Amino acid sequence: MQRKIVPDVISEQDIAAVKTGASALDAAELMASANIAAVIVTDDNDRLIGIVTERDLTRQVVAKGLTPAEVKIGDIMTKNPDTLEPNDSAVDALKLMQTRKYRHLPVVINNKCVGMVSIRDLYSSVMDAIQEDMRETEAFVFGDRYGA
Repeated sequence: MQRKIVPDVISEQDIAAVKTGASALDAAELMASANIAAVIVTDDNDRLIGIVTERDLTRQVVAKGLTPAEVKIGDIMTKNPDTLEPNDSAVDALKLMQTRKYRHLPVVINNKCVGMVSIRDLYSSVMDAIQEDMRETEAFVFGDRYGA
């Protein structure tokens, strides 16, 4: 079975979002309070226009000795990020993340973010699928000897 991003990997989520005028400190505080590692950036119509990750905050703010309260998200966000759609496969998403070295990808419908997938979510889903395939194969090969 080919797992789809929604609902096999993630279900509906409350999306953590900021606007371009928010500060890096605002984004960091939102990430900390929600226990997440990435937030999306939206325009005034709630359309996805960017993403900011812990890595962005570390490399573009902290490592440069900048003051997080003074750095605007619009200056450090990844504009027009790669995205997934709900029907994309988990395996294809994992390949994209591995190739591009992403750890988070927004899931969108009509430019509106409906979820965020992490590499951890995908890894867990793919491992579950492999284990399920192994159980089905064992049941087929060994029949009822193992309670199948």
